[in-house]
Amino acid sequence: MKVYLDDERITPDGWTRTYWPEDAIALLKTGEVTHLSLDHDLGDDEHGTGYDVVLWIEEAVMTTGFIPPQEMCVHSANSSARQKMEAGIQSILRHLQKT
Repeated sequence: MKVYLDDERITPDGWTRTYWPEDAIALLKTGEVTHLSLDHDLGDDEHGTGYDVVLWIEEAVMTTGFIPPQEMCVHSANSSARQKMEAGIQSILRHLQKT
């Protein structure tokens, strides 16, 4: 399954749309997500951002052995948030290479 987290953009064909971090995380917990594309700003930062998904994956990988999607990318226009999210993804990948 390909999961697309965004509040505004058009969902690409073949992707499952989510609007909030908890929705994307619920799908990740199924173990069926192969691709993940994340936006950061979802319209209500108090409800969560795409970075919350990256943090969840990072913690799950390091504490429970969670296997993340084979492809994770960030499509956010927020450049500073994009850098932070991409750094989190790189941290996940580095950890996986060590194990």
